[in-house]
Amino acid sequence: MRHANKNNHLGRTASHREAMLSNMAASLILHKRISTTLAKAKELRKYIEPLITRGKEDTTHSRRVVFSYLQNKVAVSELFRDISQKVGDRPGGYTRILKTGFRKGDNAEMCIIELVDYNETYTSDEKEKKTTKTRRSRGKAKTEQPHDKHHTGNVVTEIEGGIVPEFKVEESPLEEIKD
Repeated sequence: MRHANKNNHLGRTASHREAMLSNMAASLILHKRISTTLAKAKELRKYIEPLITRGKEDTTHSRRVVFSYLQNKVAVSELFRDISQKVGDRPGGYTRILKTGFRKGDNAEMCIIELVDYNETYTSDEKEKKTTKTRRSRGKAKTEQPHDKHHTGNVVTEIEGGIVPEFKVEESPLEEIKD
């Protein structure tokens, strides 16, 4: 029975499973996004997230521990050099799984697993300009003529060829303050 055994064996022996996850983790670090089955992606996420957390602290010990899992010098140096800089302030959740449909041959559920901070579609720092809509008419607004002592007029701006009043400005004469 499989009581309290939460890992998916993926139909492989322990050595094959470890080698496969190590290769997939190195590929994910180097390419930032890989396509695989959903079951493998979920296991890979459990495998690689502790390694990325370990990569935040650049010590000899943590490099050796990560290398014992990945067995790839290029992937280890990429993890400690580039990825750790990008995910330095993130407390976890370094990967994202996006489902892409089913494979034709065996109908396996396919997905893309990617590093969160490397997808510009979801992590755009620029905020889009918010366009404000107005219910005012787009016709030409007339400004009032100034009077002798009091002046009440509209401040107007031109927007796309039309003149639109923005707000009212009221000016009144200053009363002299006698001491």
